[in-house]
Amino acid sequence: MSGSQTARPTFNDDLFAAIRRLMAPLRAAPWWLKVTLLYAAARLVSFLILAGAAWHAGASPWGGDRPDYLTFINRWDAGWYERIFNGGYPTSIPRNADGTAQPNQWAFYPLFPLLARGLNSVTGLPWMVAGPLVATVAGFAAALMIYVLFRRFASPTTALWGVAFFAMFPIAPILQVAYAESLSTFLLAAALYLLIRRRYWLAVPVVILLCLSRPAGVPFAAVVGIHLLLRWWRRRSEPFPVREMVSGVVLLVVSGFMAFAWMLVAWWVTGDRSAYTDTETAWRGTHLQLFLPWFNAGVKLVGPLWGPLLPVLLVGLAALYLNSHAVRRIGVDLTVWCGAYLLYLLAVLDPQSSTFRMMLPLFPLALAAAFISTSRAYRWSVLLMFTVLQIVWVVWLWQFTTINTGVSWPP
Repeated sequence: MSGSQTARPTFNDDLFAAIRRLMAPLRAAPWWLKVTLLYAAARLVSFLILAGAAWHAGASPWGGDRPDYLTFINRWDAGWYERIFNGGYPTSIPRNADGTAQPNQWAFYPLFPLLARGLNSVTGLPWMVAGPLVATVAGFAAALMIYVLFRRFASPTTALWGVAFFAMFPIAPILQVAYAESLSTFLLAAALYLLIRRRYWLAVPVVILLCLSRPAGVPFAAVVGIHLLLRWWRRRSEPFPVREMVSGVVLLVVSGFMAFAWMLVAWWVTGDRSAYTDTETAWRGTHLQLFLPWFNAGVKLVGPLWGPLLPVLLVGLAALYLNSHAVRRIGVDLTVWCGAYLLYLLAVLDPQSSTFRMMLPLFPLALAAAFISTSRAYRWSVLLMFTVLQIVWVVWLWQFTTINTGVSWPP
């Protein structure tokens, strides 16, 4: 046989060639169609994972063995949103005999259940359908908005991979259950996009809605403040017109006010000045303590000697990563947002199993992850890893399994 004879194609070669031919029309498709198909595929994967977990789920406070899909996802915070959907907020804070607040609806912001209620009024769909439907559509809007935002910094292909990482993130099933995360992510992406585009007036109503969906006003106000300071610092080389100064300051003031607006609403309705903060800390069993819970968690994990150093180590690692080349490529504003949000979590969050879900606003880091390498092997490996971690997250946290405290870890 001649050494120059061409090797015959294998079955795998034929298979990959057929796949490439099938995918060829998609390469020329408009960006919104690509994002739509990507998001639909991601939600199908999450549906299969959730449905599979439901098939193996035991009885819980929300239903019996092997609940159907809609029953299975209507638990944890979704149940609180359902109470708001059905009856609104209490006019007084329920309290224990020692005066501490009991868990109640005031810990949950109103925009998401209000949209579900509006859908119910128009279509008659019950909460079990309306809640997940609003969440899934909002997640789709978030995917589209995130692509538009990412295109400010990346090529179409890399931006699409960034959206893929977001849509398949380990806690991505939350985008299709009746939680407010998908809605707040859409509004956050829109607000960041408008800030970067310097459309400050347009950002004002978006920020108002954002702060009525999830508590994001404090870190967003910090980002706006740093953004304006940097523009002022560079005003000689980069014009900063007076009209933009005025609109930027208005956005800063609105963001700062909206950071506390829901607290004021809770105070006004209940007549209890600490209604919101007492409710937020009801699940902890303690009053609000800034930063301290992280050090306490460190002590519980690794002991009193090294425990207090654990949060310091986390801060150091976060600072190093935010200063990495891949993260710097997402731009100053998105990097500052990630840093401000992490600092906010460090200040107010009691670290627990829901911490994973609260990392979703760090979605700009999905683009940084796509910047790390253009290798298809790397990018597909990340998606595969995220899929496996989705299974871990759903099976570990979404199912109800009582632990030694008599309760379960919430997602």
